[in-house]
Amino acid sequence: MTDDSTPLPSGHEVIRAFVRTLPAAPGVYRMLDAQGAVMYVGKARNLKARVTNYTRPEALEVRLQRMIAATVSMEFVRTETESEALLLEANLIKRLKPRFNVLLRDDKSFPYILITGDHEAPELTKHRGTRRRKGNYYGPFASATAVARTIASLQKAFLLRNCSDSFYAARTRPCLQHQIKRCAAPCTREISLEGYAELVEDARQFLSGKSQKVRDHLQADMEQAAENLDFERAALIRDRLGALALVQSQGDATAKSVEEADVFAIHHEGGQFCVQVFFFRAFQNWGNYPYRPRADSSLSDADVLEAFIAQFYENRTPARLVLISHELAEPELMGEALSSRAGRKVAIEVPKRGEKRDLLNHALNNAREALGRQLAEGATNRTLLEGVAETFGLDSVPRRIETYDNSHISGTNMVGAMVVAGEEGFSKRHYRTFNIKSDITAGDDFGMMREVLTRRFTRLTNDSDSDAEDEATGMPDWPDVVFIDGGAGQMSAVRGVIAEMNLPKEVTFIGIAKGEERDAGREKFFMEGREAFMLPHRDPVLYYVQRLRDEAHRFAIGTHRAKRKKEQISNPLDEIEGIGPTRKRSLLNHFGSAKAVGRASLTDLEAVPGISSAMAQLIYDHFNRAS
Repeated sequence: MTDDSTPLPSGHEVIRAFVRTLPAAPGVYRMLDAQGAVMYVGKARNLKARVTNYTRPEALEVRLQRMIAATVSMEFVRTETESEALLLEANLIKRLKPRFNVLLRDDKSFPYILITGDHEAPELTKHRGTRRRKGNYYGPFASATAVARTIASLQKAFLLRNCSDSFYAARTRPCLQHQIKRCAAPCTREISLEGYAELVEDARQFLSGKSQKVRDHLQADMEQAAENLDFERAALIRDRLGALALVQSQGDATAKSVEEADVFAIHHEGGQFCVQVFFFRAFQNWGNYPYRPRADSSLSDADVLEAFIAQFYENRTPARLVLISHELAEPELMGEALSSRAGRKVAIEVPKRGEKRDLLNHALNNAREALGRQLAEGATNRTLLEGVAETFGLDSVPRRIETYDNSHISGTNMVGAMVVAGEEGFSKRHYRTFNIKSDITAGDDFGMMREVLTRRFTRLTNDSDSDAEDEATGMPDWPDVVFIDGGAGQMSAVRGVIAEMNLPKEVTFIGIAKGEERDAGREKFFMEGREAFMLPHRDPVLYYVQRLRDEAHRFAIGTHRAKRKKEQISNPLDEIEGIGPTRKRSLLNHFGSAKAVGRASLTDLEAVPGISSAMAQLIYDHFNRAS
């Protein structure tokens, strides 16, 4: 029988045992700790040679020595090529989030512009996510705002529709978009489908980088219209040219010789890294986005950038040209891997001069400034958190603060809201809302808070270790401090909840009562074991707590309004059991509105495609039951 107290072998001994059976072939390896968690994922051209390096930890840096010492097992996957191993490594890192790897913390989904290809009159629209719909995709754009602004200009320039296919099919006369000269109205044949197809082709060429060709074509058409004394058409084309000029002028960095490129620049300071990514398409700057990968401060900029790029393109298509600020250890391998993912040649360059270098310098300046702002804001937040610890007598500086508030109108649409803040400010990805489910008296704020906290801490106790953290952000799962919007009554409700739950981690609960006549600056604070107290009027901690409370209030009110609006516009058909999206669509297409469905006879309902006699009876009974 095995003695459970015998420690598992670990470190270079375990690794040495695996080396004996490893092939001299490309692949991916994983290092596991005593709990079975993956600590590190790596790739190798030669698995045997690469893993052998870990059997001599004294020659490695301290970070790797710690990793080797904690290793109790390893797993391996053999691949056909090293580039395949690089892609698999990036996939596993993003999925498993090992603590010793460089992690892409904010895997943002970028929007695209789509010109559809599955309709007689293609639609111009924004797209985000999987490319399931047939058509031409242009992007990525760094923000939804940039896409909306570009689409608005493209509508003025090319008069393409942006309505849904169902809206298009139902038109009997042109809509407002045609009246304000943003759509050619192919739905009612104000323009022929052949003429509309020419507009679509112009838009495709423009978004593909052939802007001068499109401009020359429009210029010639405008001059011809003027010669024919068709001044109304000439003015329309003039406005379209102006809209094209507006699209091309957007952005603070333009490219004259770079048609398509992704630009990566990295800067590190204070033990943190920032990678700025710029997107250039069709010789235009389509925006930028700053990333803050989590990486050990001992790593070089080139090491972090290489790991970042591999993960960045794990679910994205790279541009034909990738410009980077630092030389990679294996640029040929990265180029081969990205080419494999894109299905075409992808070039990786570190430009030394010319316009490409100017674009890279622009990205590098943005990375430096973004990281500087983050560090300055972080220093301010740390000072405030230290002030919170001192003011409220905490044993240590809080890393996670949660603030709760409720919202309702006369007891209807009751919701609770939680906002989260830490060293990096508000952490919106951790915000939560709670739809009040229990049968409590309308407007019972104490009962609402009891339900919210019971649900929150029950789930936290069941699902999370008291020391667990969000792998992506480093934010602890458990709060150190909880602020409650309320006075002594709310705190009494809170104490009742906490006493029943016996939490595995100590959490400080603080009530905030609004000042006299709801005057900001005269708030009273309620804590276990202390008399109610106030803070000095100009105390920075007071301002900080007010910001937390106001953010919770804003979030709760916004959630409540959205819920109320959704209820107000809900469709009566949604209340009928068995009516899903398909049957609902069929009924609305047949009758035109839910009100008309309610007035329909049983025979009329049975005539609707997809509606059986039993379902027709159910619908008829729903609208005609005795009140």
